[in-house]
Amino acid sequence: MAAHNLKHALFCAIVTLIISYPILGFNLASEGTTVTLEGAKTSTIVGVLLAAVVVFLFQLFRDNLMGSLRQLPAVNPLANRKPMEQSKRLKLESTLLTLMIIGALVWPFIASRGAVDLSTLVLIYIMLALGLNVVVGLAGLLDLGYVAFYAVGAYTFALLSQYYGVSFWFALPIGALLAALFGLVLGFPVLRLRGDYLAIVTLGFGEIIRILLNNMTNLTGGPNGIGGIPDPTLFGMEFGRRVKEEGNTSFHETFGIAYSGEHKVIFLYLIALVLAVITAIAIRRLMRMPVGRAWEALREDEIAAKSLGLNRTAVKLSAFTIGAFFAGFAGTVFASKQGFISPESFVFLESAIILAIVVLGGMGSQMGVILAAIAVTILPELAREFSEYRMLIFGAAMVLMMVWRPQGLLPMRRIHIELKKQE
Repeated sequence: MAAHNLKHALFCAIVTLIISYPILGFNLASEGTTVTLEGAKTSTIVGVLLAAVVVFLFQLFRDNLMGSLRQLPAVNPLANRKPMEQSKRLKLESTLLTLMIIGALVWPFIASRGAVDLSTLVLIYIMLALGLNVVVGLAGLLDLGYVAFYAVGAYTFALLSQYYGVSFWFALPIGALLAALFGLVLGFPVLRLRGDYLAIVTLGFGEIIRILLNNMTNLTGGPNGIGGIPDPTLFGMEFGRRVKEEGNTSFHETFGIAYSGEHKVIFLYLIALVLAVITAIAIRRLMRMPVGRAWEALREDEIAAKSLGLNRTAVKLSAFTIGAFFAGFAGTVFASKQGFISPESFVFLESAIILAIVVLGGMGSQMGVILAAIAVTILPELAREFSEYRMLIFGAAMVLMMVWRPQGLLPMRRIHIELKKQE
């Protein structure tokens, strides 16, 4: 066993060197029209060698390290506690969500403009993660192309505003419904697929949408994207310094206050907050309805669910459609917030990040997904000095999370029914 571990550790260390050294150990330097190959700094080479040593030691003592990590929850005094009663847990979750909403309503009036703008992005990711949680966490359908529905919502608003002058409020339901239609269309080809095959098809769907947006230059602008996307208005009041559309009024002139760019940022934040709350409440209600039970039954055992008379086609299509609907919501808000969108905003990495949020939070758990979305979005901004190593740290955190707490930050609690012992 020791000899096997030694060979495996040596193999992994050599692979690390083979992969890392060509990428980090050589640099291309351009001088005029010529390109030369230069060696990396000594510190970079030492770092690559240290990484190989770390991989070697980890693989050599992997069994002992993993065993120690799995025992870490044992030091937690709350690890072996009995599950909280269902009614008490639901009441506690409702109280926490209410406090979070109250805090979120107060936040834009006490925080800086940059913090509010970042909070709007957090709320967009919360909407996306809650929608994907329906597909992956509740229905158990691995979707790697979820960003496609996000793109459909964003481009729907951008195109409608550019060609037809449609406002944000009219484009919001249209973008969500069109994204839901795309989810329904995607659902039909994958009805008989599960696991890895399903993931590959959804990944392909996401890339197809991105490439179409990139190549349809006459309609979408291609790589140049679409700019000048209008901001949302409030009963005909615009938040810019000058009114852009005839018949509208400006917010600051209507209320007789000085113009401030923060007004638009706060308004967008409040819109995102309202939509995020609507998303959470709607999905929470669906989870308690028969369709929610059907999603969970499909996730646990598809064959057993079919034997109980559940229509697998309807259950899968409902999950894809509802998840896509809320992604369309988020896409419309994102387009309005940015004012400019391009296909590069909807790459596969976005789908991976949203999926990571669902897994880290706990599949099926709304509270866990919300906390994970906040953490994944805010922590990289707080550690900007480590921006070059963002994905490395993110990947390491994912690995440790899956080893130490694979069920997520706040795993979903299933309802337990105790039957009285018959005498």
